[in-house]
Formats: sequence, C-alpha cells, structure tokens
Amino acid sequence: MSLLPHSLPLGHIASIVISLLSGIAVLFLRLRASNRPTNMRKIIIPPIGMSTGFLMFAAPVMRIPWSWALAAFAAGALLFAYPLIRTSRLELVGETVVLKRSKTFIFILLGLLIVRLLLHDVVEQSITIPQTGGLFFILAFGMIAVWRIAMLRSYTKLIQEKKGSST
Repeated sequence: MSLLPHSLPLGHIASIVISLLSGIAVLFLRLRASNRPTNMRKIIIPPIGMSTGFLMFAAPVMRIPWSWALAAFAAGALLFAYPLIRTSRLELVGETVVLKRSKTFIFILLGLLIVRLLLHDVVEQSITIPQTGGLFFILAFGMIAVWRIAMLRSYTKLIQEKKGSST
C-alpha cells in the first residue's frame, strides 16, 4: 500500500523533485558566478560540458522524433534564452571582464523554473518520463547555448574595445 496520493506515481514525484533541486542548484550557481571575473573558457565550457548529455539518446527509451527535438531546441533558443540574454551583461572592470546581472535576474530564473515545471507536467501526460527528460534537456541546451553565444559575442566585443583603447 502506497502512502502517496493515487494520482501521483512515484516516478512523477521523483521527476518533479529532481527538477526542483536541479533548478535551485542552477540558481545558486548563477548567483555565485555573477560579479566575478570571467573569460572565454568560463563562457564556453558549460554548453560543451552539457553536450555530453546527448549520449542519453543512445538508450532506446530516451529517443524522440527529430521534429520534437528541433521544436524543444527552438523553444529554448528563441523563448527561454531571451530573458537570460536581456538580464546578463558583461562589463570591463579594470583589466577584467565581469558578468553583471540585473536585479531581476533571480526572478527570471525562478520564472523559467516554474514555467519549465508546469510544461513538464503537461508534456509528461503525453509521453514517457524519460522522453520528457530528454525533451527538456534539449530545451535547456538550446537556452544555454544561445545565451552563452550571446555572452561570447559580448565578451569578444569588450576585449576588442579594450585592445583598441590600449593602443
């Protein structure tokens, strides 16, 4: 006999808890990283490291149609990356480049987490939990990749300006 409500299977609850814990961990990491010196390596390593997660699709249970993967990537890249790009900016402070976040950054990350959790529930009603995880991984990758590309462009522009002003 289960102590859980009949409408929420254990896998569903575990999925929600893991999503919440992951989201909270990302919030703390992002807050710690702000207002600290950054470099090109710190900007490009997260999406490169995250890309290894695509190995999950080697398992048949994780596989989804290409159209779903493209739609998830597009949603992350076009919808979810935009608020992060708008609230993150790089500045030259002395000789170093620093990520400055706006005061609304934490609220945007929380909002994105809530939207993700709500969408997760809706999507999970139509496909399996592993497939849902795969879709949201692709969505997150699209969001992070586009955000980091925008940061990289900003970083290289600042470095070029710095080199131009030092000559």
